[in-house]
Amino acid sequence: MKRAGQKVVAGTEAPGTSQTSKKQKTCLYGSGFGESDPCTLMDWGSLPHHVILRVFQFLTLVDRARASSVCRRWNEVFHIPDLWRRFEFELSQPATSYLKSTHPDLIQQIIKRHADHLQYVSFKVDSSTESAEAACDILSQLVNCSIKTLGLISTAKPSFMNVSKAHFASALTVVFVNSKSLSSIKIDDTPLDDPSLKVLVANNSDTLKLLKMSSCPHVSPAGILCVADQCHGLKELALNYYILSDELLLALSSEKHVDLEHLRIDVVSENPGQVQFHTIKKQSWDALVKHSPKVNIVMYFFLYEDEFDAFFREETPVTHLYFGRAVSKAMLGRIGMNCPRLIELVVCANGLQPLDEELIQIAERCKNLTAMGLGECEVTCRGFIEFVKMCGGRLTQLSIMEEVLIPDSDYSLDQLHLEVSKHLGRMWFPDMMPTW
Repeated sequence: MKRAGQKVVAGTEAPGTSQTSKKQKTCLYGSGFGESDPCTLMDWGSLPHHVILRVFQFLTLVDRARASSVCRRWNEVFHIPDLWRRFEFELSQPATSYLKSTHPDLIQQIIKRHADHLQYVSFKVDSSTESAEAACDILSQLVNCSIKTLGLISTAKPSFMNVSKAHFASALTVVFVNSKSLSSIKIDDTPLDDPSLKVLVANNSDTLKLLKMSSCPHVSPAGILCVADQCHGLKELALNYYILSDELLLALSSEKHVDLEHLRIDVVSENPGQVQFHTIKKQSWDALVKHSPKVNIVMYFFLYEDEFDAFFREETPVTHLYFGRAVSKAMLGRIGMNCPRLIELVVCANGLQPLDEELIQIAERCKNLTAMGLGECEVTCRGFIEFVKMCGGRLTQLSIMEEVLIPDSDYSLDQLHLEVSKHLGRMWFPDMMPTW
């Protein structure tokens, strides 16, 4: 029979299929990636390297690794050096963290193929000692690195402090010795020590611009002074008050030093009632400001009321002050008298004595004040309005908890909102929750 003898060819169009419908089917797979004919079939494997690279930069690490298995071309892009200039190693234990850890095989591949491409590197670890140990092991293998920025971050308690000082110092030494171009280092809450700082300075003194190393109990005033003496390009420094000294400020004020831009000081009570804080001389502060007139000096206080005796008895050029625990009326009075450069003040707690007089004195003498935050303390509506009136429109940030404000015979809370808004030149309301 004829029908039985007909030859069937796979893929032929059914009778009556028009050329238009064939073109429409092809267009379903078309692309607008710069092609002159929008209905040209797209071969994803032939995309230019720079386009694939741009796509990869938006992907998470896991998705990037998966995409690299699409084809040979995508795998080539996966290993382009530019893709590995910035990398964050996430190291966590499943039992102690919700973080997804960087796969060990990928870590080894990065060390083998991209160690010399890494420039901006951070290590994020959880609260486990194992994660911190793993970070040190990776650092120890970066013998061909050229890192510019290094950050060690603990997402919970500072697990790096549980690593032996010798292991930590040995791992850091590998990076300090081999990079020779470190410009920014953040290593808070670590067993960093003086010998490690000396290695850092010996190999990176010409490039180091930022050093954040708060809560590093093995660093002494002599260790940080070594950095200040030799790293003349240092622009930002964060440290604990116990290693701040007159000698350090004078070293940062020498003629060979660039202008310091930010000095952050954490004043923390490690042993409440057992530590007597030293006083920095006014001449040392004056030398720093004379050399670096635009320097921001930021101080974070976590002390008890009876531990403030050493501070602000003389003029101090602090610009930003944050009090995380209760601070006395007397202390706030000293700030009003001796902190003329103050730009921002945040008081988280004070007790139940109205601070009217202290705030008014701060408004009178701190002519640069532009930001204020108050919580868990008290000020009358009348006193607060007087403070705002004296500061005027220069208060760009004003975060005051509603329960801080005490209505009086002159103003209710509703009247206060209108009066404060008038003096600020914008609508203002007290906060229902802290915003700082």
